[in-house]
Formats: sequence, structure tokens, C-alpha cells
Amino acid sequence: MPKRDIFIGGAWPYANYYLHVGHLAALLPGDILAKYFRENGDEVIYVSGSDCHGTPITERARKEGVKPSEIANFYHNEFLKTFKNAGFEYDEYSSTMNEHHKSYVMEQFKRMLDNGYVYEREELQDYCEKCNKFLSDREIIGTCPYCSGKSTGDQCEECNHSLNSTEVLNKKCIVCGSNTVCKTNKHLYFALTKFEKVLQELIDKNKNTWRKNAIGEAQKYIDMGLVDRAATRQIEWGVPVPVPGYEDKRIYVWIEAVLGYLSVGSNVAASRQIDFDKFMSNSNENLKTYYVHGKDNIPFHTIIYPALISAIKNNYRLPDYIVSSAYVNLNNEKMSKSKGNLITVNELLEHFDSDTIRFYFAFKGPETNDVSCSIEDIVQTHNKFLVGMLGNFVNRNLSFIVKKFDGIIKETDVDENIKNETIDAYKVIGDCFEKGEIRNATIKIIEYLSLANKYYDSKEPWVQVKENINEFNKTTYTCVYMMANIANMIYPILPNGSEKIRKILSINDFGWKEQVINGNIKIENLQLLYNRIEEN
Repeated sequence: MPKRDIFIGGAWPYANYYLHVGHLAALLPGDILAKYFRENGDEVIYVSGSDCHGTPITERARKEGVKPSEIANFYHNEFLKTFKNAGFEYDEYSSTMNEHHKSYVMEQFKRMLDNGYVYEREELQDYCEKCNKFLSDREIIGTCPYCSGKSTGDQCEECNHSLNSTEVLNKKCIVCGSNTVCKTNKHLYFALTKFEKVLQELIDKNKNTWRKNAIGEAQKYIDMGLVDRAATRQIEWGVPVPVPGYEDKRIYVWIEAVLGYLSVGSNVAASRQIDFDKFMSNSNENLKTYYVHGKDNIPFHTIIYPALISAIKNNYRLPDYIVSSAYVNLNNEKMSKSKGNLITVNELLEHFDSDTIRFYFAFKGPETNDVSCSIEDIVQTHNKFLVGMLGNFVNRNLSFIVKKFDGIIKETDVDENIKNETIDAYKVIGDCFEKGEIRNATIKIIEYLSLANKYYDSKEPWVQVKENINEFNKTTYTCVYMMANIANMIYPILPNGSEKIRKILSINDFGWKEQVINGNIKIENLQLLYNRIEEN
């Protein structure tokens, strides 16, 4: 198969709190895909970053008496450490504070304006005469018209109803407490309505490559009727608007954050001396693009992002694959920071190996429906599959060889049926990965592990070693052949386990293809792949 161009964009988590298990479950498919395609020898650009702008961060900074950049930088650095500890390997993980990102977004915003897709509109907006400034939604405090509870300008804090600031009653400035007044203000708007046909054609074209929840959410968004969206916001923290007269405003985060895929992608391409315009071109028949995120981000990747690319008119490929996950609940309850029932990725990694967490969410993640996660289920899954199936197959084979034959496995023929099953497994598992079907790929890997264990049991090498040493050698050599290929197959999901197997068998090269073994094999530094975890 010729070398392909693969672009993978992982959603940009908001730099206002630690990453929780819902983030991990939604973003893990991106790293798994990147590892698979790299193993396959393709040209992969896998990018993401921290979303660092917007009013939630500015409001938190105001309350804590610090600069927004301090909060954003703290969580951005936390994200970097968390992703590294979870085994993620981005080609670049950036942030919206990055100067290259800012200049890139400003350049593309100007192109959209010049192309006629950004226009000026005057509107009434809440104004604080004491602070002498227009207020953003989060700078307004008032009364919810639905439950009479305390509300900001965009959401009730008590009934969680989404609001427009014009609906909120008894509005006051959150900083000084003064009553707000309405004044005319000017903003720039993005003409989303001009892209209804393009977006509908995109949805229809990708019904076999986007996940079903992405198709459903995108179609619902269009059926409700597209509306033009404000492209600028009254805020000081963000990417400047490259238009005279808008110095007091910033580009709305819904525009600049999704354009981060292209700003960071172009940076990676430049570092490899790749022409990014050609790489991402719609005419590049060698290109496949994947966008990986959670359910709440579907409209931004199926509607907003494709419309922005179309407005820039750079002939870039619109999303081929939307890998959108559902939600993760904890013990059958929706996770909530305020309720205190939210598990961060860091907390999980304090107790579990990263392979354990990766396997659990690859196998039981929210690929098609919401799922409930529990510590007990993670432990049981680890013990059953990583210890009971994978670890047991490797250890019981090799520990016997080390004990009885000084770790030396003599070369002989590999069982032909197993060779055929192995070659077929690569095709089936690889096809699942290519479609973004991580769970199905994991199930097929489990089936191959089951085949390996059944083969070992059916041959009864503990009997063969006494009655027919040649058959024993063939069984053992075939099992080692399977181990070598298991190392290749599990690598995208279980990179640590894969590396351990390759070190034990002294295998240096690997790829997404049949791993042929030659000559006698010497077992080096045999160790348990995974330790059993006590359920208490």
C-alpha cells in the first residue's frame, strides 16, 4: 500500500480545569489512530492544543485576582503532563495563546472578510456606565425569567436554562453592581447561512464515514435553520480583530479555536518541509482527515469548521471522518464538578497503568452511546483481559522456556493455519481502525488473543515436551510468532505492553504487517506484562 497523508485533529480542551475521564474517552481515539497510521508507515500530522480564551477564564481570573494567562498557562501545562502520562503522542500540542496561532487566525479572518463572509452589524448590548464598558454575557448578573433564580447573561445558575442576555431580568454589572443600560454597539458577523447547501452536501456525502451521532446532530442543526453568528466579542482576552475600529473586541472563540487545527497543522508541516496547502488540498486523493471529539463538540466540527474552511476558500479538504464520542457517566450518574463526582485523568493514573486506562476506554468507551464508568469495572476489565488473556499467554509460554531451556526457542516452522489467521487479523483490525471503529478493532484484537490461548491449550505443550519434542518446538515457535504479531496489533492501544513484548523477544522493528521471525530466539529479561489488581 502506498504511503498516505493522514490528518488527525483532536479537540482542544478548555484550560479552566483538569482533564476528566470524559475528555480522555473522547480524545483517546485520536492517539490510537495516529499510532496505527504511523505504524502503517503513513505521513501523519496529529495535532491539538489548549483552548485558552473566552469569558469563563476571564471571570475566574477576575474572582481570583490574577491574569487570565496565569490560569490558562497553569492548565495548559497540566494538560501537557496528563497527555504524556496517558501515552498520547501529538506531533504538536499547542495553545490558542501561541503567537503563530494568533497571527494565523487573524490572517484567515481577514480572508473571510475579503471573501464577503464577514460583515458588520449594529445591535443593542448591555453597557455599564460606571465601568464605562460594554459587557459580555458572563459579566452580567441578574434574574432568570424561568425560575427567578440567579443568572448570568447566558445561563441560569440554578435551573441551568440557556439564556440570551436580552431575556435576563434585573441585570447588573458583575464587577461594580450597577444597573446595566442598553446601547448600540457594532460587531462583525459570520455569514453561516450562506453555507447551507455546502453543509448539506457534506453530511449526505459522509453518511458512511461520520459517526451516527454526528450525522444526527449536524442534520438537526441544519433543519432548525442556520443563523449568522457573531464573529467578535466584547472582551480583552483573546485574538485581536484585524479590522480598524474593533480594537476593543476579540475574535469569538468558536472561530479561533477550531482554526487551531490548521494553525498547528501548518506549523508541523513547515517543520517537515511539507507544503501544507498541497497536503490538505481537496484534490489530494492520498489524504484522509479525522476529527476526534466529544458529543458536545459535534456542531463545531460538522457545521462551523467546514463553513469556515469554505469561507477561507483555500480548497482544503472538509472532514472525511468525524469520530465523535458520547458521554461518560460515573457509577450511572452524570459527572459534575459541583457535585464532586468527577474523576480526573490524573487521579486514575495515580492508581492504574496508562495501558489499563487506554484499553478500558478503547473497549468500553462511549463510541455510540453514553456509558457508565466505575473503578470496579476498570479493575475487572484489566484482570480479565490484560492479565488473564494477554499476560497469561505470554508468561506461561515463556516462563516454561526460561525454566526448562534457558530461554532459548529453537527455530522451526510456524503453523500454516496460524499464519493465515494472523494475516487476516491484520486486515480486519486495520479496517476497523481506518473507519475509526476503535471498539470493534479492540474486539478483534481480543479474538486474536483468544485464538492464541486456544491454540496453546489445544496443543498441550506440557505433554508434547515429554512425548514429541519436535511438535513441542513447533507449538512454542508458533506461539512466539503470535506474540511478535500481538505486539504489533496492540501497539496503538497498549504501547507499553507492546514495547515489553518486543524487548523480551529482542524485536527491534515493527509495523502494521505480519511480523516474521527467523532463527533461534533468546528470551531476555522476562517480566510480567501486567500485574493483577486486587478488587478491594
